[in-house]
Amino acid sequence: MNEATKQRIDELVTNNPVMVFMKGDRYFPQCGFSGTVIQILENLGAQYTTADILSDPELRQGIKEYSNWPTIPQVYVQGKFVGGCDIMRELYTRGELPTVLEPALKA
Repeated sequence: MNEATKQRIDELVTNNPVMVFMKGDRYFPQCGFSGTVIQILENLGAQYTTADILSDPELRQGIKEYSNWPTIPQVYVQGKFVGGCDIMRELYTRGELPTVLEPALKA
């Protein structure tokens, strides 16, 4: 990953309390996993920002290296990597996701 891509990702995860790197966007997710994450966030009434990795090959590869996580979607809360679809679904099912999101939503 080049320095410009790293800096761009740093800015996205730092400047957006809840940042979702996904395939497609919130209005038209282009994979089931990305769609599931959006549904979970919408069900919780969360405010979030998305970045479409399909339209940006550098971002697509860069975010995988940045997090050392091979799959998309990826969710960051207050600059920290939370996980992908399975982790978000697990946190939501256990009722823990509102607690994870709460500090970001108050910021």
